[in-house]
Amino acid sequence: MRREWEPEELIAAWTLLDGDWELVGNKTGATRLGFGLMLKFFELEGRFPRHVGELPKAAVDYVAGQVKVELALLAEYDWSGRSIERHRAQVRDALGFRESTRADEDVLAEWLADKICPMVFTDEGLRAALLSRCRTLKIEPPGRVERIVGAGRARFEREFCLHVLNGLSADSARSLWELATGEDGFPLELKSDPGRLGLETLLEEIVKLRRAKALGLAVDVFGGYSDRLVASWRARAMASHPSDFAANQPPVRLTLVAALAWSRTTEITDALVDLFIGLVSKINTRAERKVEKAIEAEAKKVHRKTEKLFSIAEASLRAPEGTVRQVVFPAVPGGEATLEALVAEAKADARAYKARVRTVLTSSYTSYYRRMLPKLLAAIEFKCNNTAYRPVMDAVDLLQRYADIPNTTRHYDASENVPIQRGDAGRLAGSRRR
Repeated sequence: MRREWEPEELIAAWTLLDGDWELVGNKTGATRLGFGLMLKFFELEGRFPRHVGELPKAAVDYVAGQVKVELALLAEYDWSGRSIERHRAQVRDALGFRESTRADEDVLAEWLADKICPMVFTDEGLRAALLSRCRTLKIEPPGRVERIVGAGRARFEREFCLHVLNGLSADSARSLWELATGEDGFPLELKSDPGRLGLETLLEEIVKLRRAKALGLAVDVFGGYSDRLVASWRARAMASHPSDFAANQPPVRLTLVAALAWSRTTEITDALVDLFIGLVSKINTRAERKVEKAIEAEAKKVHRKTEKLFSIAEASLRAPEGTVRQVVFPAVPGGEATLEALVAEAKADARAYKARVRTVLTSSYTSYYRRMLPKLLAAIEFKCNNTAYRPVMDAVDLLQRYADIPNTTRHYDASENVPIQRGDAGRLAGSRRR
């Protein structure tokens, strides 16, 4: 129970009402105060306080004022023995509750396993759900709450692990067992994140993904259970050392490594896509920088272009209210015709810039980075049901068919239907030239 209470909250929750006074009225001294506190506590929590320390001080002061009993007398109230058992029976009868039985404990453990454990993963959460269930059923919570929570979790884990094991093929089960008991370092490798952005990192992640997929886990091996549950088992596996795996029973050990491998397969795939996008951006950025440096070196050769631009800026500042035809055109030798030539030259330079960047990028990709694409296409399965992106999927299929063809082959076969995206974005899979 919370310790801090506002005055309005005390009045709403701890005020003795007419029916309460019928129970408290025939008692005196410490018994009167202790009984009143226990009655209101049970109304709020659905259970009895285990000792006086569970009672909020503000509530004790407030109830003591109502029953006209000195606070010091509460120390004389006996929290064990026949008297308090009789008082508890009175409270239960008044509120319509009954004591729990061993049969109730079994039913509650089964309820936790079936309804709560698939969604709640902490002892505190399971305990709160159990107490709430007891209150709904008007059962006084059993004294062995922790045992019921443990029994419910153990029952759920048995059922969950059995479901997972039944969904494994013999080969998958054998591979998972080797993963859980082996010393080849793959469990640690499977847990690790990618290294720094680079081609070698991408190739290492492809090998890791292939090894994870080689375990042969079905896509629906955890079917019927929430992603949050699988994530909790994955987190548990990530935090486990080899000795922790060994301490578990075989079904739990296999389920832990299955959750780890199944989750990491998706995560590694996502990481591969991020690495690929990062590498493409890196290649493009390097190509742009290389071309920009070359252009800067060549810029000095352009005939008096900077002087013309300076003249335009100077004239504009002298007469900011004037029109372009009145101010800007006269500032440049040749007037409007010169400016039109400058614009045309700039456009030509932009096209040339893009072409040079593409040439540098293609050279870099062909000489070093090209080997990543066949391996990446072989490691990741691409799917899409949106017909608008069908050309993209056709382009991927085309690249996969030519992935192992030597780089000396420069053209697609004449019979191929090469997907092409029209417009400024260029082609998806290239033209006949590879």
